[in-house]
Amino acid sequence: MSILKLIAPCKDYLWGGNRLREEYGKKMNSDKIAESWELSCHKDGQSVIEGGEFDGKTLSEYIDAKGKGILGTNCERFEYFPILIKLIDAKDNLSVQVHPSNEYALRVEGEYGKTEMWYIVDCNEGAELLYGFKHEIGEEEFAERIKNNTLLEVTNNVPVHKGDVFFIESGTLHAIGKGILIAEIQQNSNTTYRIYDYGRVGADGKPRQLHIDKAVEVTDRIPPKYPTTAQGVPEKVEGGVKTLLRSCEYFNVNKLEIDGAMKLNADEKSFKSLLFLDGEAEIVSADGKAKAVKGDSFFVPAGSGEFTVSGKCEVILSDII
Repeated sequence: MSILKLIAPCKDYLWGGNRLREEYGKKMNSDKIAESWELSCHKDGQSVIEGGEFDGKTLSEYIDAKGKGILGTNCERFEYFPILIKLIDAKDNLSVQVHPSNEYALRVEGEYGKTEMWYIVDCNEGAELLYGFKHEIGEEEFAERIKNNTLLEVTNNVPVHKGDVFFIESGTLHAIGKGILIAEIQQNSNTTYRIYDYGRVGADGKPRQLHIDKAVEVTDRIPPKYPTTAQGVPEKVEGGVKTLLRSCEYFNVNKLEIDGAMKLNADEKSFKSLLFLDGEAEIVSADGKAKAVKGDSFFVPAGSGEFTVSGKCEVILSDII
């Protein structure tokens, strides 16, 4: 069938919790699950197809077999699969970090840089995240504050609420705070420069690696460029409500609140990614149908045509424009 259910590789980073296991059905032989990579063709963690002719194969293997045309004409400008989608459960604070631009990352790391979007799926009362600086600072001050552990005196902490949207352009200093569950849509990259990590140590008992010199080179030392909630106006459509969360040169993301039957279309321009955040549904296309529950992720190849999602659910729909 043209609708592929994906099994996500998971990561057990030290700041993670257990909500992805307990509430979203993720599986991993570890004490905690920090991230599940819901749509991934990255070498550090590949989505695996469940069911059908390609059962047990990676999404990358499926694309190799079918040809890059199934990604759509809007993806032709990218050298490789353009995006990576995650669920992130931050039981503790993530490190203060930054991602490089395409130009820098391709030159230094051999892969794309990373611009990303966060949708706050859920959060504890009073939860905050770090998003840029309170005011502009110079490079010398930035380096000195990293050295003497006073960087957090000038960073911008933002209270978060369920449903908030943050656009994290490459070069933006950021950190997810404890008690936040996020759906992240990002460029297909795993390059992160860690600047401050609260003095924590890894599984080997040693402090985790910092990347200060590179971070100083790539960080925009200014307040955030974008409003904290950058989503569009909810639009009533047949079968529910559709809200544009963010559209940029790398990805296009909508939230679907479905109560009934909503018709969607995977035309020749782009594949569709469906990440179910809540509820239950049935997906029906000309080639077959599939059941979906909270935590499920599906890939619909470009050119598959119309399909319908029926039920009561909340879905993150991602594609390329």
